[in-house]
Amino acid sequence: MKTEIVRPRAGSLAESMRDIGYSLETAVADILDNSITAGAKTIDIRFGWSDGILPWLAIIDDGKGMTEAELVEAMRPGSRSPLEERGIDDLGRFGLGLKTASFSQCRKLTVITRPGGMTYARMWDLDFVRDKNEWMLQTPTQNQVKSLPAVEGLGSIGTCVLWQDLDRMDLGEDEVMAHSRMNERMESIREHLALIFHRYLVDENNRKKLKIRINENPVEAFDPFNSSSMGTTQMPQEKFLVQGQRVTMQPYILPHHTKVPGGEYEKFAGKEGYLHGQGFYVYRNKRLIISGTWFRMARQEQLTKLARVCVDIPNTLDHLWTIDVRKSRAKPPEAISRRMAQLVRTIQDNSKRPYLHRGRVIQQRATNPVWQRRVSNDRVEYEVDKEHPMLAEFRGDLDDELRSRFEMLLKMISTSFPAALLFNDFSEKPKHADRGGPSDELLRNLAEVLVQNFSCDSGEELQRRMECMEPFASKPSFIREFITELFPGQESK
Repeated sequence: MKTEIVRPRAGSLAESMRDIGYSLETAVADILDNSITAGAKTIDIRFGWSDGILPWLAIIDDGKGMTEAELVEAMRPGSRSPLEERGIDDLGRFGLGLKTASFSQCRKLTVITRPGGMTYARMWDLDFVRDKNEWMLQTPTQNQVKSLPAVEGLGSIGTCVLWQDLDRMDLGEDEVMAHSRMNERMESIREHLALIFHRYLVDENNRKKLKIRINENPVEAFDPFNSSSMGTTQMPQEKFLVQGQRVTMQPYILPHHTKVPGGEYEKFAGKEGYLHGQGFYVYRNKRLIISGTWFRMARQEQLTKLARVCVDIPNTLDHLWTIDVRKSRAKPPEAISRRMAQLVRTIQDNSKRPYLHRGRVIQQRATNPVWQRRVSNDRVEYEVDKEHPMLAEFRGDLDDELRSRFEMLLKMISTSFPAALLFNDFSEKPKHADRGGPSDELLRNLAEVLVQNFSCDSGEELQRRMECMEPFASKPSFIREFITELFPGQESK
């Protein structure tokens, strides 16, 4: 068969590599993977501005550094095959992370490394690659290296990854606002790294903890299982072999809000809340890659929102999990999926106990109100409960951008609650101010949406759900009528 070499156009491929799907947070985490694999004990993340509002970001480690040949190979796109056998502590996968993560955020990537005594540097300038339409790697002079931002923080041994021309970071043109937005983005990076690398940031299994600092401020570990709390329930650990490799699953039931201080309860809810924080947390070589999912083995429900499972897998099973380039998406193989499904049922039963033992009280007071009343520093506030099952289900169907806009609208509604007017109306004409709740027509429409989004196999199951959820909980007669219509052969209790 006749063959011919068809090389990709460098300029086009370089631009395409920028859109694999990294966020700023996941891109930084991918660079840190390389530092940890290189044996770094301290990683410094520094950021600043050139010419007023042009931001730069540097990741500096004290790992073993690279020889000049190793540096050139590391800068090569696809430097290692995912089929290659890696060391047990290697956090890499495709040989693409350094390049794709960096290109996704900046147009100029410079790596300076010192294996001891000598300094080597190489730079990818995407504008230069585009103009030449060739993968032409540049070598900065020693004077150019010395003039680079943050390079003075590199020790005699280690590596500095420098991002310049961060064109994907929309900071605006106002210098003061740009600096403020940059600080907000770095705080988001801090929170992300605190979670992704939390097991590296503490002493675990006789391994000296890793230090990560952002502009000299240390990143503190965030343990999503709150495992140090006396109120957390640690269930028996599951261990089994897959193709001769050990996989472990450690289930936790986080403390009920009555068992911990309010601030601690809110902290471990995370940005998405307990409802979206439940599920499996998959760690590859102790590094978190997947968080808060049941892998379609169960629904994210209010009664199981305190359940979280730590799953440890080695990098030798990457091919079974179909882990993507960003190391942020994976699918459990059949052999592990079956064990997970068995464990889910046990986890759900245990996670429901903090709520079910209060079952009678729950039915007297709706556990899922539409509005929440919060008291903080003697100040009373009302806000829409975004963890209400119907709202949470709707939020889950939205992409990241729409979800952010939807939550902004919920905040707008909450902060615009007319408390003073309501108080005044109730004081003067309480009967006129009390509308008596939603109409039967609205209740019926909402109930039909509930049935569509939450599968219920029996009238009794649907009744329990509706009795624990506003606006249905305040209308027991409607619940009975609706269930009788939907399940003609079953009588509601």
